[in-house]
Amino acid sequence: MVPVSPSKSTGEILEVDGHEVRVSNPDKVVFPQPGLTKLDVVRYYLAVSEGALRGAGGRPMVLKRFVKGIGEEAFFQKRVPENHPDFVDTATLHYARGTSAEEAVIRDAAGLAWVVNLGCLDLNPHPVRAEDLDHPDELRVDLDPMPGVDWSQIVDVAMVAREVLDDVGLVGWPKTSGSRGLHILVRIVPQWDFKQVRLAAETLAREIENRAPGLATARWWKEERGESVFVDFNQNAKDRTVASAYSIRPLPDARVSTPMDWGEVAVRRPEGFTVATVLERFAEIGDPHAGIDDAVGTLDGLLRLAEELGPAEKPPRGSGTADGRRQSTMPLIEVARTKTKPEALAALDEWRSRHPSVVPLLHPADVLVDGMRGSSSLWYRVRVNLQHVPEAERPPQEHLLADYDPWAGKTWPGDGPQPGR
Repeated sequence: MVPVSPSKSTGEILEVDGHEVRVSNPDKVVFPQPGLTKLDVVRYYLAVSEGALRGAGGRPMVLKRFVKGIGEEAFFQKRVPENHPDFVDTATLHYARGTSAEEAVIRDAAGLAWVVNLGCLDLNPHPVRAEDLDHPDELRVDLDPMPGVDWSQIVDVAMVAREVLDDVGLVGWPKTSGSRGLHILVRIVPQWDFKQVRLAAETLAREIENRAPGLATARWWKEERGESVFVDFNQNAKDRTVASAYSIRPLPDARVSTPMDWGEVAVRRPEGFTVATVLERFAEIGDPHAGIDDAVGTLDGLLRLAEELGPAEKPPRGSGTADGRRQSTMPLIEVARTKTKPEALAALDEWRSRHPSVVPLLHPADVLVDGMRGSSSLWYRVRVNLQHVPEAERPPQEHLLADYDPWAGKTWPGDGPQPGR
């Protein structure tokens, strides 16, 4: 990376692998706590580009752009900007709901710098290569802890996952998610479609739950998981993406989704991996996932196990609503729908203040604050599971404390503006 010019007043031009990349607003502070500027973030990604491209290079990606900083919600941009440089490739993805988008495909450090300049802090590639969009070459194991679960329990579940993978002839490569959880990446031969890969991932999750009951769960409905680690097999569904290796997450400490070797999993913690520490670590030891592309396996073992386990449990008959939607068996009430997470937490605090006698009876996993993916951004839904509250003491469903409509004003193909709910 060579600075070419200090900029014309709006940015700084860098020469990266023979390409010029402009960094706009290079002095803009992105992470106030460690004092990282936008240029610092670009330079971080260039320093770890070998590892970052191993995870995201050659794959179509959704651009998750934090144009207003980490204090505001990101917006998701599937379509690559029309004025993208010629060193950024594209691939047209066809989504499950019938739409399509031409997405960005980066292959070198210059492309990496370009997407970071757009405001992308974490990288969100699909589990397919641009050359074959129908057959994933990566199975993703997402260990997502419920509230109240500490790192030691995640470690236990990760070791069970490693054992199951080994039993079916696959090699897992662990990395922190960059938040509270852990990802295990598995390279596979690209010969199975998304439906088969998701079935394999669900089978893996069910077998982990079988071997670690109480510690791990494969239950998709959040209110049924308790204080356990959810093995999120749905991250392998078509159209899903996860933050790839070396992604910076939008947390105040500039935490990084960091590859580890298995010997580190039990002794390292996610908060120890930040931009500053990962820069030092990468310079010292390189990428622990350097061999991942040489450890390609097949799904034969997991698909055989799927046949042995039989179909996954379905909701019991009569548990759905009149419109066919699944109805929870848990005593859930909805508190609020909000545009931002701070608004969601404020609504939750307001609900707690109205029901002080109930609060001590709630377990950590009974409070559900879910980020819901909208058309281009997240919105938040707040619910409370009253399963641990005696029935006679349960507050009723009340008017929502906030009722944000993420679809209000959206224009749909062939229609005018929608009135919302």
